[in-house]
Amino acid sequence: MKKHLVLYDDECPLCVFQMKLLTWLDWLHVASLVPLSSEEAKVAAPQLDRETLRSAMHVVTGDGRILRGARCIRFLSLRMPLLFPLGLLLWVPGVIWIAEIVYALVARNRLVLSRLFGCKDACSIMPARRREHDKLA
Repeated sequence: MKKHLVLYDDECPLCVFQMKLLTWLDWLHVASLVPLSSEEAKVAAPQLDRETLRSAMHVVTGDGRILRGARCIRFLSLRMPLLFPLGLLLWVPGVIWIAEIVYALVARNRLVLSRLFGCKDACSIMPARRREHDKLA
């Protein structure tokens, strides 16, 4: 089975923290984490420019589709046992629309939120689960 590529902003402490958390939640190893600074990110989504990629988390699915933001979270949630209930909730009519608005708000303010919640310090404390196919900042 081909892994789904999760493209994330490795210059954002909040994003790095979330990816470290994702390594612990991905029991079935369905996702491979790819920082935007890597060459692999450019190859995985050549049609998207750097600013578009930095604006939200993206997933390149095994069949080549590209999902972003809350739809990316819904896609991944349905493939990870602990997040499965969240994935189901995001399929309730209207919920994904609200989730996209919340996601956009958080994404737009992620650097401020990183400082507010001390993500940089938390990232240094929280270890990533080492998986050979991931590239974590």
